[in-house]
Amino acid sequence: MRLHAYDLRRRLYIIFRGEEGLDYGGVAREWFFMLSHEVLNPMYCLFEYASKNNYSLQINAASSVNPDHIQYFKFVGRFIAMALYHGKFIYSGFTMPFYKRMLNKSLTLKDLENIDPEFYNSLEWTKENNVEECGLDMYFTADFEILGKIESHDLKEGGADIPVTEENKEEYIHLMTQWRFSRGIEEQMKAFLEGFNEVVPLQWLQYFDERELELMLCGMQEFDIEDWQRNTIYRHYTRDSKQVVWFWRAVKEMDNEKRSRLLQFVTGTCRLPVGGFSELMGSNGAQKFCIEKVGKDTWLPRSHTCFNRIDLPPYKNYEQLWEKVSFAIEETEGFGQE
Repeated sequence: MRLHAYDLRRRLYIIFRGEEGLDYGGVAREWFFMLSHEVLNPMYCLFEYASKNNYSLQINAASSVNPDHIQYFKFVGRFIAMALYHGKFIYSGFTMPFYKRMLNKSLTLKDLENIDPEFYNSLEWTKENNVEECGLDMYFTADFEILGKIESHDLKEGGADIPVTEENKEEYIHLMTQWRFSRGIEEQMKAFLEGFNEVVPLQWLQYFDERELELMLCGMQEFDIEDWQRNTIYRHYTRDSKQVVWFWRAVKEMDNEKRSRLLQFVTGTCRLPVGGFSELMGSNGAQKFCIEKVGKDTWLPRSHTCFNRIDLPPYKNYEQLWEKVSFAIEETEGFGQE
């Protein structure tokens, strides 16, 4: 990794010490997969799982326990860029907000739901309720505990002396959201992006969205549709309802990329646990894929990623279901997901 960036973009030829073999792509593929398994391992404190039920990775704010952590993040950035450039997959993927930061896209309150449900619900409550009538003593400041030490941060200049009111709470929610995504990880993220940009200029990524970036880095899985069906529950539908029959017909007719997008739309990630659909996790633990009858036939499907649930309106025919589902998973961002 001490090589110049252009050297890292040259054709790879990987040799494992003590092993003989010609690298026609398979050895390099194995090397990227094995090395990514190590450098992204949460045990090393550089990265951590987003939450107890979300195994996507995010930067660990406590990474400073390793005095050389900034150098490691730059190394990881270069390594991930190499994997992307050479078309090799990594062992584990990152959170959607992490990919959005790589793409320099703005982060919203909705992006918090999958990685910190409690924080998200707290800000949602603030948004929906009158903070003055509730008598809450809130200011433009936030506290964060890291390595046993509580640090206070002003969300804006003089924030500790600025109370939150109905008039300014939208600004408070926005600033608190941005702080939550950056708290304790600004230097690490900067080093990661710096390393990545040396090998693959970040402007090259602007043609993709965060879902496509995840697919390029993590690849697609082969889906066992029978396992998917066995581990799906229904609300206000039965497995014999015509809309459910049409839904599974659509899934079978999709190519693997579209199935990945459907899974991503409903669960928040295109990756499955090792045990398949039976081990899908939700906000309250094990949570099977769910299809619920909701809405009118003119509506698009909606997803609730914390509960692995898709709201499937009672469409009148297969063609209408195919059109609405396809549009939802390919075109919607934000309003089609909860």
